[in-house]
Amino acid sequence: MIGSADSAPRVPVEALEAARAFGFDGRINAVTPLGRGLINDTYRVDQGAGCWVLQRLNPRVFENPEAIMDNLHIIAAHLETKSYDAGGLRLPRPLWTLDGRRLLRCGDDQCWRGITYIDQSVSLERITRPSEAFEVGRALGLFHGLFDDLPPERLHDTLPGFHEAPGYLLALDDRVADLPREGLSKSVLEALHFIDARRDLVPVLERGKRQGDLVLAVIHGDPKLDNVLFDPATGRAISLIDLDTVKPGLRHYDLGDCFRSCCNKAGEAEGGPVRFDLAVFEAVLGGYFEVARGVFSRVDVDYLYDAIRLLPLELGIRFLTDHLGGSTYFKIDHPGQNVQRAERQFHLVASIEAQEVALRAIIERLYRG
Repeated sequence: MIGSADSAPRVPVEALEAARAFGFDGRINAVTPLGRGLINDTYRVDQGAGCWVLQRLNPRVFENPEAIMDNLHIIAAHLETKSYDAGGLRLPRPLWTLDGRRLLRCGDDQCWRGITYIDQSVSLERITRPSEAFEVGRALGLFHGLFDDLPPERLHDTLPGFHEAPGYLLALDDRVADLPREGLSKSVLEALHFIDARRDLVPVLERGKRQGDLVLAVIHGDPKLDNVLFDPATGRAISLIDLDTVKPGLRHYDLGDCFRSCCNKAGEAEGGPVRFDLAVFEAVLGGYFEVARGVFSRVDVDYLYDAIRLLPLELGIRFLTDHLGGSTYFKIDHPGQNVQRAERQFHLVASIEAQEVALRAIIERLYRG
């Protein structure tokens, strides 16, 4: 029976009904939760001899799911124009319902979509070997290279303001202004002090964009380690998944977020000391430049260190803002978890800043080849 075994996680009945609406190849054998995402609900659907992925998009985050599906179809069509091997990189493709719809809407808060499943693949919780880090960078570089000739203005901005740090800081300031300072916990006050000391960093990439130093491109938007899939037999990175955030943006957002996720060897979860690992950073950037050096200009390189600092600061600001607003964006398992998540990101920022000289030297050496 689908999702009913005592040892298996329970699957909501609405997920089973949605799976049947996309059930394109006979009887559904199983529907099981998939991944560790903080935003959408994701399930693997086993059907016949194959499987596919079912996702419920979070309506509080993705207010225009039709735009997401438009982007996925534009990307898929663009890939069809490529006559060369994409370096072994495979991307999920959108599926249709039995009656020809790209999305299944059930009421005001239920929006489901189907995408292809990348088989023979695994994700990693943390980097344990330099070769894994290199492959992450190579995968992101391949992604940027594949869409370097796709005009970014053809894509919808599915999350307006996403990764634009000044907007997140403004939202935090607005939230704090509505709260009595004496009612804030010590951990929240310390986090606010950390942010205040780095306010000059927050607008650096957006200022570079306004000045014309940095130009828009097609970006993944969320290239954290969880979203890179590996072939367990070869150790090669074979896919970047979770394409809901693909949009016009700065490649620095992707690189900064990728480093933020991969170079903290303690991983994304709570627990363990936080440290930005230089060896992992060098391997990721080396993999990226091996396949994507041509998409990065000298000016782009000059902004890279600031991007590495900014992205964990930005995420910490977002975690803290969500905590102060009742944790309605990021899923939590216990009260205060989003404060703890923010603290870990700020520890990572501090570790990056303590290694600035070494980081800049690695960037220069790898870019020069």
